[in-house]
Amino acid sequence: MKKYTIYHNPRCSKSREALKILENAGVDFEVVEYLKTPPKKADLQGILKKLNDSARNIVRTKESVFAELEVDLDNENQIIDAILKHPILLERPIVVTNNRAVIGRPPENILDLL
Repeated sequence: MKKYTIYHNPRCSKSREALKILENAGVDFEVVEYLKTPPKKADLQGILKKLNDSARNIVRTKESVFAELEVDLDNENQIIDAILKHPILLERPIVVTNNRAVIGRPPENILDLL
């Protein structure tokens, strides 16, 4: 049986919907409230590899702190460093399994992993 991890923000409706999808599917999963337990650099790099995507697609550019930081969206390291320092910038939810990950926007994207 696959093990899933959801990077979750309980204040986010999309994240709560994604959590319900996992619960309803009856799969074994771990919840990481990333604002309380921010991911480490290796975790973010692993997520990006499993997403097969760039860091610019997991950063929330509309957060006020993002504008203050003046991050270059073409610089992967700057984006990752910004997320590490300000976990609120991490897109949510993200669901990860052994070799794949999806961003749960819309939450139905998670069904691709199940």
